[in-house]
Amino acid sequence: MNRNRDLERQLNGVSERVRERVRHYADETADAAGDLIERGRRATSRFGRRAPSYGRQLSRFAEDMSDEAAYQYRRARRHVSRHPVAAAAIVAGTIGAFLLLRRAFRSDDDE
Repeated sequence: MNRNRDLERQLNGVSERVRERVRHYADETADAAGDLIERGRRATSRFGRRAPSYGRQLSRFAEDMSDEAAYQYRRARRHVSRHPVAAAAIVAGTIGAFLLLRRAFRSDDDE
């Protein structure tokens, strides 16, 4: 029973830290988004005369990025379908590395 209580306390502590980090990252993301919006406004005012050409360049770039993402996704799916054991080993290795890092960076108070 004591082990269950300790486990529950650890999980509550972890969830609280995760919540705090998510809030922190959300705040940073909101700040970055605000900066990007402001930079976008300045860029549109700077390229006002060449807006059609600049807009075409941006749309082509976005289309190229979309095509590349789709290609990488299809490539990853092909790899997983051809080598399911390798894909499972990669997932297991990633989880193992996460657990090792978590244990390495855990403070003495958590034990």
